[in-house]
Amino acid sequence: MPLDYPTPFNELTRELRRLPGLGPRSAERCALWLLGHKDARPEPLAAAILAASASLHPCQKCGFFAVSELCEICLQPSRQGREICIIEQSTDILPLERSGVFQGLYHSLGGRLAPLDHIGPAQLRIEPLLERIRIEKPTEIILALSADVEGEATTNYLTEILAPFHIQTTRIAHGLPAGGGLEHADQLTLQRALTGRRPA
Repeated sequence: MPLDYPTPFNELTRELRRLPGLGPRSAERCALWLLGHKDARPEPLAAAILAASASLHPCQKCGFFAVSELCEICLQPSRQGREICIIEQSTDILPLERSGVFQGLYHSLGGRLAPLDHIGPAQLRIEPLLERIRIEKPTEIILALSADVEGEATTNYLTEILAPFHIQTTRIAHGLPAGGGLEHADQLTLQRALTGRRPA
């Protein structure tokens, strides 16, 4: 019978393999580091995971991480009654916040329309969005969804169902990334960059 690691080690690697991006070898290396490296701190790591799991939950308004009913962003009085930026996942909020450009509110859909994966409007946070719009009456709705086929389908669907609210609905511009040259841009990106051009 071939020699193997003890059962507790194998159970640890099995759990680590559930993390995205970790295959069998990567999980094994992580387990070896956690159990044998002088800088490893498995007890504080386990405690931090348990504490985060127990105290964090989705914000009832936007879907971002919160420790109370609402997240810190939704609690800011200066943002109330302003624009609502619609994103696919709650993790899309941080890049927008870190840019320092947007000072409104957010709403995470929890995904995008993907019929092949059986994700329709009922599986997304669209009904809570419509309820928010009725109550909060934002000045503008900004659609900040992916530029792929599913993102476009979601954007078009939202544009259609938001029309009866008669609120200005815009979408983020898609174009060339900073530092990117024309030779590396695909046809759709170039088309959007030209269509969305503005005065110099």
